[in-house]
Amino acid sequence: MTPRWLEWIPTGGASGVMALRRAARAVQDGDAEIVACIAGDTANEGVFEDLRRRFSRFASEAVYPFGAGGPNAVFALITDHYIRRFGATREDLARIALAHRANAIGNPNALLGQKPLTLDDYLNAPPIATPLHLFDCVMPCAGAEGFLVMSVERAKALGLPYATIRGAIERHNAFSDDPVAVQSGWAMDRDQLWAQAGVEPSAIDCAQLYDDYPVIVMMQLEDLGFCEKGGAAAFIREQGITVDGRLPINTSGGQLSCGQAGAAGGFLPVVEAIRQITGEVLGRQVEGARLALASGYGMVNFDRCLATAAAILEGQRS
Repeated sequence: MTPRWLEWIPTGGASGVMALRRAARAVQDGDAEIVACIAGDTANEGVFEDLRRRFSRFASEAVYPFGAGGPNAVFALITDHYIRRFGATREDLARIALAHRANAIGNPNALLGQKPLTLDDYLNAPPIATPLHLFDCVMPCAGAEGFLVMSVERAKALGLPYATIRGAIERHNAFSDDPVAVQSGWAMDRDQLWAQAGVEPSAIDCAQLYDDYPVIVMMQLEDLGFCEKGGAAAFIREQGITVDGRLPINTSGGQLSCGQAGAAGGFLPVVEAIRQITGEVLGRQVEGARLALASGYGMVNFDRCLATAAAILEGQRS
């Protein structure tokens, strides 16, 4: 291959939406006609351990030597802070993990999709990094995701079902003065996102949110405007987030049930959003899904995330 346009996006969980935005710009500007956005990783145990140990100078020099290296320690801090500030409970976090497992039924790519998860299973699971337990954490795995970006005219000419981008945002190093992350870049740009799309959050048929840990799903619901800050637990209880709920979230099972293919995990929300709104699902279909939101959260430091992104897509079926 001799491609005339390349982009490398090392932003982990935010990379899928960022790839979508930048590929669309390349097509708009004539730098490319069709862009293949592809992510894959083997999540080899040795490579994963090395990433954890060398993630940043802060991690290798100030955290890892004391036994607190890696994402589990970071998100234990974030989760504990969220619980203390807003009064969320482990049962509230469990609703996310249980809903994702229910959504994974029928998806052949969901590694845990055929393994039922009960509330007792969740609550009695082994602790990993307090307050995180086993089913709060994603399972590293090998895998890949991908999608194509081209003009509407090209998609029609090829007879492909497709989705159009109604709005998209990205932000880096947001709220860096917060002692511990309780909000992130979506909160800065969500008004622009909804204005671009010309819709309100209530119009979204399904949301595909980056879910390396349940607390991040809660933060996204709040920062993207589906509910007020600290209101995610009540929102999930009242709305329901399974495929047949009022706002289906992570209809493939998300990373909590599919597994996290290393740095490729950031593409899963975009791929599942496209599948749902074009009627090409691998598992359970959200009835009448037309508008989907996909978001990403990537490259954490000790106390926060460094990159966030979100996009609203509208399905067009040929």
